[in-house]
Amino acid sequence: MVESRIRLWRRAVGTLTAVGFLALSGAALATEQSQQRQEGRDANQAAKQDARSGKVDCRAENNKSNAECRQDKRDTKQDGRQEKRDVKY
Repeated sequence: MVESRIRLWRRAVGTLTAVGFLALSGAALATEQSQQRQEGRDANQAAKQDARSGKVDCRAENNKSNAECRQDKRDTKQDGRQEKRDVKY
């Protein structure tokens, strides 16, 4: 009876240890993914801000039409989206 309790205890400890390792590896993966998502969001936000300031500068210089400034802004934002994809994947 004592031996069966010892075996049961060892099995329980082994199972809990295995579950603990799996939980830690899953948490590490989630942390890495969350960091990638955050880096992607940061890249996207930076591109948006660059696009805004670029359009303001473009209109202030008045060397391009509003449509050309708008297209520059779109291109800048698209570059940011591509950078975000590069970070995530």
